Amino acid sequence: MPDTQGAGIPDGLVELGRVVSAYGVKGWVKIQPHSAQADVLLKVKDWWLRAPVPVLGNTGVLPLPRAVKVSACRPQGATIVAQLDLAPDRDSAEALKGYTVWVPRSAFPPAADDEYYWIDLIGCRLFGDQDGRPVLIGEVVEVVDNGAHAILRVAGATLDEQNQLVPVLNAKGLPHEVLVPFVNAHIHVVDVAGKRIESDWPVEF
Repeated sequence: MPDTQGAGIPDGLVELGRVVSAYGVKGWVKIQPHSAQADVLLKVKDWWLRAPVPVLGNTGVLPLPRAVKVSACRPQGATIVAQLDLAPDRDSAEALKGYTVWVPRSAFPPAADDEYYWIDLIGCRLFGDQDGRPVLIGEVVEVVDNGAHAILRVAGATLDEQNQLVPVLNAKGLPHEVLVPFVNAHIHVVDVAGKRIESDWPVEF
């Protein structure tokens, strides 16, 4: 494996999947994508691989990612299979099992109109409707796919005098969470640059 650790690592790397096994006998690897939008992996030819943290002797510091070139890539059922420049044979491919796959956010192809990359929705503040006025529900912490559409997992929050988020806790002292369908019927405005989503979802804490 070429020693590219620490050399020119781009900002904004996004984890999109994990190598689960070798594929075939010619050095291909099989990747399990993390989300339905991991088709980015099919379009970008420069990936970054990060080794799994060893259980023994773990210092708490993640290994630096390494740059790899994608020679070929295609979907294989619910997974993606790819041929990488650093895996010329099956043994080399097997050695990559457990590595996570990263791509710079700047390398993502432009999203179509009215389409959004899930990674861009995370961190947005979600506002709901209360008597016809927008009221903060919380911050999007995850986007999941239920098979029919995406769902926003929102950590409930209010704003303090400095406009900073204050977590809302439930009766058990745990973070209050709200699940909101990411569909046109409920989502009215998505401002990725402003990290703001407006909806008609009821504000209930």
